Amino acid sequence: MGKVMKPGVTIKGTREGLTFYLDDARPFPNVLEELKHKLENRHAASIWDGPEMKVVIKLGTRKITRAEETQVRELFSIRKNLIIHRFETDSGDYLQESGTSGIRIKVGTVRSGQVLTHSGDLLFMGDVNPGGTIKSTGSIYVLGALRGLAHAGMDGDASAIIVASVFRPTQLRIADAISRPPDEWDESDVGMKYAFKEGDAIIVERIQHLARVRPEFEWKDNRKRFFL
Repeated sequence: MGKVMKPGVTIKGTREGLTFYLDDARPFPNVLEELKHKLENRHAASIWDGPEMKVVIKLGTRKITRAEETQVRELFSIRKNLIIHRFETDSGDYLQESGTSGIRIKVGTVRSGQVLTHSGDLLFMGDVNPGGTIKSTGSIYVLGALRGLAHAGMDGDASAIIVASVFRPTQLRIADAISRPPDEWDESDVGMKYAFKEGDAIIVERIQHLARVRPEFEWKDNRKRFFL
């Protein structure tokens, strides 16, 4: 009698929502294929199309790349009520180390005709003027006014984001997606914003909602409170 292979994806309900266990002994592409099959299963529509639920992805001993994380998030995007809350591994950090570590800081002004290119995540402290371009293989954080072109994830990282204190770009690019903003921005609409890739589109949201796509950035006040 042949040995029965355990599922590559196991789903369990918790008080928090749903936990997806991804078998760390199986090749990751095979696990993704099984995950896709489960999420597209019409017989589970009563679960998938129900109320909003938080999802925890448990990877076991496996660590994944940012690109693999993006693949998982894109699979879940077909079920709008399933919100990935976090990824977990046995060793803590779920992401593999990339060729660049941390975030690099650059200061100055990118003027019209100038192009600033960077490898990795970039924190730019200054303004990107109209006609200027800022490009990075990772995410771009502009502590200033973004009024030119910004291209994050230029080597194909679809999980990269673009953040700016003053968000007035002439064009946004994330991986292979291109977004052309309106001819005129509403100058009365103030506040820091970020852009991310969802499917083939680029979405712009207020910075307060960043944890929806980067839950690892969410700050929580875990101090105990006592009331008399």
